[in-house]
Amino acid sequence: MSNQELKDNMHKSVEATQRNFATIRTGRANPSLLDRINVEYYGTETPLKSLATISTPDSQTIAIQPFDNGSMGLIEKAIATSDLGLTPNNDGKIIRINVPPLTEERRKEFCKLAARYAEEGKVALRNIRRDAIDKVKKLEKDAELSKDQSHDEQDGIQKLTDTFITEIEKYLAEKEADILKV
Repeated sequence: MSNQELKDNMHKSVEATQRNFATIRTGRANPSLLDRINVEYYGTETPLKSLATISTPDSQTIAIQPFDNGSMGLIEKAIATSDLGLTPNNDGKIIRINVPPLTEERRKEFCKLAARYAEEGKVALRNIRRDAIDKVKKLEKDAELSKDQSHDEQDGIQKLTDTFITEIEKYLAEKEADILKV
């Protein structure tokens, strides 16, 4: 695995963690809150953003305008049964979701969720590191690398991993601050 491949894989893990962070409520309306919602549409699980236009007319409201009015009930049901704790209001043309301010208890729950996502990201990075180090050790065993070269490569991989883990921790701190901000 080349150094660039390693960086790319680690960067993808960090991006995945950031996408997970984006789906956590912070008390403000944000269309990305609905990214994980899938709607049973004609027998197929379809992402909500493929079925409707999602916008935020103000900081406390998300507006969903389905492309097909026949899917309105399905979208409403999918949102209501999701783990977001949001209640959709249907006026026949647009589904509106009022995003209430978070309680202190709910904020702490979301901080724990963010920490869990961060830990999943770190585990993914560690798995990438382990695979890369295993490849280096195999090259050393096959006498394609000297012990010193192998050690240097492993140190480089570890430093790269530490850099990306620090990046995830930085994003976690930002997200927690965002969640806890009243």
